[in-house]
Amino acid sequence: MKTEIRFTSHGVTCAAWHVPARSDALAGPEGRPCVVMAHGFGGTRDSGLLNYAEPFAEAGIDAFVFDYRGFGDSGGTPRQDVSVRRQRQDYHAALAAARRLPGVDPDRIALWGASYSGGHALVVAAQDGRVAAVVSLTPVTDGLASLAHLLRHGGVRPLSRLAGHGLRDTAHALTGRPPHHVPVVGEPGSLAMMTLPDALKAASSFAGPTFRNEVCARAALKVGLNRPTTFVGRLACPILVQVGTRDRIAPPEAARRTADRAGKRAQLREYAVDHLDVYDGPGQARALADQLVFLTHRLDPRHSFRHPGRHRAPRT
Repeated sequence: MKTEIRFTSHGVTCAAWHVPARSDALAGPEGRPCVVMAHGFGGTRDSGLLNYAEPFAEAGIDAFVFDYRGFGDSGGTPRQDVSVRRQRQDYHAALAAARRLPGVDPDRIALWGASYSGGHALVVAAQDGRVAAVVSLTPVTDGLASLAHLLRHGGVRPLSRLAGHGLRDTAHALTGRPPHHVPVVGEPGSLAMMTLPDALKAASSFAGPTFRNEVCARAALKVGLNRPTTFVGRLACPILVQVGTRDRIAPPEAARRTADRAGKRAQLREYAVDHLDVYDGPGQARALADQLVFLTHRLDPRHSFRHPGRHRAPRT
């Protein structure tokens, strides 16, 4: 059973679920391992993440599944604002909260992310220096490569439309008016941050009740500035990078380059799936199977990663 948790990030109350491990298979002298999990661009904790968290718990790993500020059940305004800086701050706060959970080993914490959060997890792990492992699922690792990827698949017009809406929303923010929103997902040819065939049908298969198919349009102007790949040289822990070879949102080649930069610390796995295929169905099952192998090995108390030095305060 999951337990409702509240923690604070920069003065705002955030919502999380603690899903305790259902066995002591990976328990050690200091407690059980834990995975800290958050959704990707505009997502919420009730949208497919329990499909991963519950099997982790069955394998003996606690899960801490949270909503960013401004999303889902967390507080904070403006609502639905995808801010890379704030989301990474929230990850750090969630990581600190997970380390305080009763029965959890604070030195066997892994980070899990998908899409945008797949990049955030890499950055937060590099900044923290104490994280034991990272799962990065269909990650956005290089915003510039993502823009080029979207340009190849959709042409100039969709990006220029989004940029125009982004400028409109920025003007709203500067003049104190309510945010101007655009949809997160939509069908090809529609106005949305992510346009894919059957996108609405796919999203509805795993979207929870708190998910809103809209974000502040200003996020469109900041995609190119989000470059987690530049942090991987500072990673000390092992990472699992999972790439969708048919991904039309997160460029597979950028994720492969990120894994190459991480060198021996990285495991790269590839699947013939598109961006939204990893939250439910066969694509999710294949990704989960590899995650369980990776995490149960890396978080095993007999040979798990432990930071050799004293923990330093993260830079956020």
